Amino acid sequence: MKTVRILALLPLTLAFANTLDAQQRRAASPRGEAATQIGGTFNEQGRYQGGSWIVVTYGRPIKRGRDVFGSGADYGRNFLRGAPVWRLGADKSTRLMTEVDLMFGDQRLPAGEYSMFAELTEGEWTLIFSNWGAKDGFREDNPDALWGAYEYTPDRDVLRTSMSVTTSDMSSDQMVILFTDVTADGGTLTVWWDDQVASTPFSLAR
Repeated sequence: MKTVRILALLPLTLAFANTLDAQQRRAASPRGEAATQIGGTFNEQGRYQGGSWIVVTYGRPIKRGRDVFGSGADYGRNFLRGAPVWRLGADKSTRLMTEVDLMFGDQRLPAGEYSMFAELTEGEWTLIFSNWGAKDGFREDNPDALWGAYEYTPDRDVLRTSMSVTTSDMSSDQMVILFTDVTADGGTLTVWWDDQVASTPFSLAR
């Protein structure tokens, strides 16, 4: 009898799950995640061990035919909507979690969780790691957190580093953050949207 009841409920469960999936897909900027592990090794059995996670969660805006970045003095201002810096994505502030200290050039980013922002100029971005928290909704009442980059101030900045920017022959319709050229000792944090590809190297702090 229990099996019959479960089978009877299965179509409803699947329909509910499909509805949730469809709702997520219909979000103007679906959520995304980039993750990697560094510092580990493979043992004799081929199992990876000793690695530390680095994870970025962010909203993924879609180009939808726009000239996203523009040029000259207006470069990158089309989507700020009054915010002083870019949230490096859409909706909720972009967040980075690292289980291990990282080096960006000669600057050390301690293990922890941070909000990420960027100041945009043609040919070079400034990547910002900040102790501002992230609100789950625009109306959330939390003086220590932001929705996106609205009301951002630099007094909680932990680290600023430059990102080199190149123009790609291909256009990424949906913004993507990814880890590239990753080794056991570090890699490159890369942001690609439209034809702009920004990147900055990082390494495992020793």
